[in-house]
Formats: sequence, C-alpha cells, structure tokens
Amino acid sequence: MADVSTVQALARGIQMAPRKISLVASLVRGRSVADALVILQHTPKHAAKPVAKAIASAQANATNNHNLDGKTLIVDRLEVTAGPRLKRYRAGAKGMAKPYQKRTSHIRVIVAGTEKVRKAPAAKKSATKETK
Repeated sequence: MADVSTVQALARGIQMAPRKISLVASLVRGRSVADALVILQHTPKHAAKPVAKAIASAQANATNNHNLDGKTLIVDRLEVTAGPRLKRYRAGAKGMAKPYQKRTSHIRVIVAGTEKVRKAPAAKKSATKETK
C-alpha cells in the first residue's frame, strides 16, 4: 500500500481581497491538481490566476522536492486568509479625506499524493570484452 504524503505551497501578500479569492478557491477544493488547473484556466475571474499559480507551485514542490507522483496529487486543503491591509485616503467633498483599505491575501495550498515507486538499480553487466 502506498503511503500518502502532503506538501504545501504559500502565496503571500496577494493584492486582492480574500473574499474574492475565496470564491474561486471553493471551485477547486478536493479536486485533482490537473482538474483544478484546467478549471482555473477557464474561470473568468481575476482571482483565478494567483490561485492557479499557488496550486502549480505546490505541484512542483511535490514532484521535484518530495518525490510524489504528479498523477495522484489532489488539492487536500486550500486556505485563503487575510493579509495586512494597506490604509489609504481618497479626496472627499469640502476638502475632506475619505479613508479606505486595500486588502491583501495569503493563499496556502496543501496537496496530497502517493510517492513514486522507486525502481531497483539495474544489475551491472560485467565489462568483459573478448579481444581478437
């Protein structure tokens, strides 16, 4: 039986409100990584791009750094949390300044998959050549 491992990727400081990103994140939770990337590629929301980038990063971490099989990866958890807010002011009527906040987000993607089966090293052939 293959062992299931998890790998994560973080995308921090995305300059988009967490509420907007959460709408897109809910589309791909629990799906395979390949399906999630196809869905996000065809989603007409601006928030689909950073979510897809974070999922692709988690996939690359799993296959390159943790020796997981890319075909078995699923999006185990996808969390969107609020990042720091940038406080700004906009000109208002009668010389007033109206405050507003530019919200940022953090995206955490955790993918789960099975490890690749390692092949046994090939037996070395004896290098005996017959000379004529």
